Amino acid sequence: MVARRRCLCDRLSVDVLSDLLQRAQATDALVRQIIARGPWSVTYADVPSLSVVATLGGSACLRLDDGVPRMLQAGDIALVTGVGSYMIADSPETPPSYVIRGGQKYTLDGKPVEWREYLAPRTYGDGLPGATTMVRGAYDLCGGAGERLLALLPPLAVVPATPSTTPALDLLTTEVAREEPGQDAVLRRLLDFVLVLALRAWCAETELPSWYQALSVPGIGDALRVMHEDPAHHWTVAELAAKVGLARATFAARFTKLVGQPPLTYLTGWRMTVAADRLRDTTDPVATIARQVGYEDPFAFSVAFKRIYKQSPTSWRGGESLH
Repeated sequence: MVARRRCLCDRLSVDVLSDLLQRAQATDALVRQIIARGPWSVTYADVPSLSVVATLGGSACLRLDDGVPRMLQAGDIALVTGVGSYMIADSPETPPSYVIRGGQKYTLDGKPVEWREYLAPRTYGDGLPGATTMVRGAYDLCGGAGERLLALLPPLAVVPATPSTTPALDLLTTEVAREEPGQDAVLRRLLDFVLVLALRAWCAETELPSWYQALSVPGIGDALRVMHEDPAHHWTVAELAAKVGLARATFAARFTKLVGQPPLTYLTGWRMTVAADRLRDTTDPVATIARQVGYEDPFAFSVAFKRIYKQSPTSWRGGESLH
């Protein structure tokens, strides 16, 4: 029974994490591989909001803007968020050598350098015996869904190798160097898979927002999942309680205690997150977006939206966020 419950909770967590990831990505993920023998280093500047860095063979050092080095052993995954730049090197003693900015390679004094080290598609380095092998994926997450996902993480989260992440990394590095039809789509899915596995492992060992912790609680996790899956449905507390097999009062009290807010308050916040992103990412009329998040009346939707984002849906669509 315990194993079955843990399996259910893992499935619920992945469902909601996958939903956030899908909603948060504005651009395609970029995946590259390094195979190089020391000494070597590379600094990534103007980085996207989330980077996934994994050591596949050998060891490496990752250093953020604060200058504190963090060693990565084979199979370790580092999740980097909210930083301006970071450096990866074979050793903490290796000084910076060149900078990647906007996909272009530069010397430390800002002179462009021609790429000469390609070993295979999306793979660069020297490929010599004893080389460290690393893979790096970068996402540019956006909107409220992106903010929720990024809020789970510190600037640097290191996930040690696990029996579930290691095979996924092996598959990713095999596919990185291939050039087949649809390969970018394959790499995107594999990087999503690695990221979700890493997030699961990180979240299992870390104190997290109450809504995420509640995913592992039978009944409450189910309710969060169905609200994420179908925000347009006209959910009531009674219907949610019946859906997860709890009495209405018990469900409402337990949900509020674990998540930190009542069920319909959480649902409204999630609906507005979805709506805010759709207002920015689509040209759908406000009335259409209102229906997509459970409001038949555009005026009622606008009132709810303004209560959270401090401006009307139309203003939000046309200008910068005030939230």
